[in-house]
Parts: sequence; C-alpha cells; structure tokens
Amino acid sequence: MSPKPLPVAEERLIALAREHGTPLFVYDAGTIRARIAELRALFDVVRYAQKANSNLALLALVRAEGCAIDAVSAGEVERALAAGFTAGEIVFTSDVFDRAALECLARRRMRVNLGSLDMLEQYGALGVGREVTLRVNPGFGAGHSSGVTTGGEHSKHGIWHAELDSALSRARAAGLEVTGLHVHIGSGARIEGLIAAARSMHALAPRVGRSLALISAGGGLPIPYRPGEPRLDLAPLADAWRAVQRELEHELDKKLALEIEPGRYLVAEAGVLVTEVRATKRQGALDYVLVDAGFHNLPRPLLYGAYHEISVLGRASAAPLFPQVVAGPLCESADVFTQDANGRLEPRALPRLAPDDLVCLHDAGAYASSMASNYNGQPFAAEVLVNGASTRVIRRRQELAELWRDELR
Repeated sequence: MSPKPLPVAEERLIALAREHGTPLFVYDAGTIRARIAELRALFDVVRYAQKANSNLALLALVRAEGCAIDAVSAGEVERALAAGFTAGEIVFTSDVFDRAALECLARRRMRVNLGSLDMLEQYGALGVGREVTLRVNPGFGAGHSSGVTTGGEHSKHGIWHAELDSALSRARAAGLEVTGLHVHIGSGARIEGLIAAARSMHALAPRVGRSLALISAGGGLPIPYRPGEPRLDLAPLADAWRAVQRELEHELDKKLALEIEPGRYLVAEAGVLVTEVRATKRQGALDYVLVDAGFHNLPRPLLYGAYHEISVLGRASAAPLFPQVVAGPLCESADVFTQDANGRLEPRALPRLAPDDLVCLHDAGAYASSMASNYNGQPFAAEVLVNGASTRVIRRRQELAELWRDELR
C-alpha cells in the first residue's frame, strides 16, 4: 500500500523542525484553498467551523477564500472578529447561552443558531434581532466515534425533532422569526448518514413555512485518515442536498440558500505534527518510542482511539519495518499515539527508530492545536504556515514563564 502523502515536502519539514524546534505544527495553505474550492463549487455558502482550528492566520485565509464563519462561544466570536470577519459573516451556534455569550450578542448583531428551546426566550429578551436559525436533532446520528455523534437521543445537541412545532410557537411568542434550519448528525459521518440528514431536512423544513430562507447541511465531512481509504465523493452529497433545496423551494414558492459547515474537511489534511524521538525502550515483548509531542498537542488518539498515520522523516522508503508503540512525554500511561478506542496498544510498523529521529503525525490540522493543553506544565507548540515558496510562524512557541502568567499567589 502506498504511504499517505505529506502536504509539505519531507525535506522542507525536516528543515522547519531544525529551524523552529519540536513539537511543531506545519500547515499547507494550498491544501486548505483546494478543499474550500471543492465545496464552494457545490454549495451556496461554505461556513468554516473554526473549532477545528482557530489560528488567526488560518481564519484570515479561509475568509480570503470566500468562507463565512461559525462560532460556538463568545471567545470564538471575538477571535473571528480579530481575524477580519464582520459580525454579519458570523453565525453563533450553541446549545446554551452562558453569560459571556449573551453579553457578546447584546453588543453585536449577528445570526444565531439555537440548539435548545430555552435559548429562544433568552435571545428574544436581548432585543437585538428577530431572525433565528434552529438546530434540529433529527432523532439519529452518525460519526467516527460515539463522542462525536451529534444526533439521536444520546446526544445533547439540537432541538429534538418532535419539539420543532413547540420551538416555532415559542419563537413567535418571544418575538422571533425562524428563517433558518440546521441539521448536523456527527463528525466524520459516512455518506449514508449525511444523505439521511438531507432527507430529514426535507421532512422538517415545510413545518417552518415561508419564513424559511436558508437550510444548513451542517458539517461532519470525513477525511481518509488511513492509507488507502477512499476520499468522500462530494457529488452524491451535494446532489442530495440540492434536490432537497429544489423541492423545498417548489413547496414554499421561494428561493432558499444552502449552507455547509465544514471544519475538519478544510484543515485536517493540511496539517502535520512534527515531533522528535527522545528515547526508546523495550518493555517485555513491546518496543516503545518516546517522542516530545503528546496528547497535550494532539488529544484525538486518547479521546477517541483515533488513527493518525505516522511517517519517519529522512528515512528510505525501503527500510525494514518493526512494530513499535509511539508514545509521548507526559506522566500519563494513556499518552500513546498508537492505541485503539478501548485504550489497547496498537504497535505501528515503522523503521527502527532512535533518539533524534524526526517523526511526523499526519492529518493534524484539525482538533489538535485547538484542543491543546498545558498539562504537565507543557507549553503550546509553535505553528508554521507554508504558502507556496513562503513560510511564516503563525504561533510562536509558548515560553515557560507564560504558563503561570495569569495566576496570583
């Protein structure tokens, strides 16, 4: 099986690691542009779910490529504004208004996408706008893990589909008008689930009536994490949603906008995490490789047993392979990149590794740096953006003294 391609040339990754140190996130702007172009050719609006990666430079990049933006907290609203988005380009999506969110929305007029009934009265009381979108839980969900399934009764997300009529009534009573409907069933869902979400929209939207102006396909588009996995064919997905759009436009006798809300799909494959081997050891029958990146940089293997392809930089492709467990530096037994969803170790076939070797974890552009922590007193890693022939640091490595800068004694 062919190795998974890198978004940035191997020699360049090695040079960047030597220049900026490790752990190091490297992103390729060209890959992000290509993914955006694919979706903009098929949907009316591409709205980036910034929780996947909210670095200001990447937000500015997606805006320059014509994307709108989704925000799930007051902090994400302010971050989007700092990156150059206007309030009119932002949709605030959540299942709850904390106090900070209400204060933020009271100061700025932007669209809101509400996932709980109680939010209707809370937003109406602000008196800042009448139009709202409702996020509806269609009663089923799908995702690459139960932890990222956002539909069905075991998910906290969205207004339960049977309560849509109640939501419409409460919206009217609060002086609001429902102009949008949003369905999102999970992250990394298979095509069958994504098309089923389109069918659910067709059943739900007529109940809103002619106030409806837009429908959102949500996000959750999968990427091929493993070598040999097929890419998602976007055409059947777009065809299914366009068919629903046309049918609803005919039933409601008006034009509707069709949005999609990708996060992972735009940025995951653009990013890699370069890390250095610091030690090797044998524990009984298992060989361990200890690197300087851990779940404080990339928590997906710990959280979901997620697979990330691992490449050894600067090694001949014909080098013999040996099963090795790749683990991080943290004082936690679960700080292992090669584990399954139940925490069982899954040694990876790699060239024999030694201290100072460079290892690259693929598809680290999404849900890596945005979920990073300072656990064990580890600083945030540096981040670099490659844009054709140019390269620039878009996040400097955190200094140790910054770990306790905001604390008082």
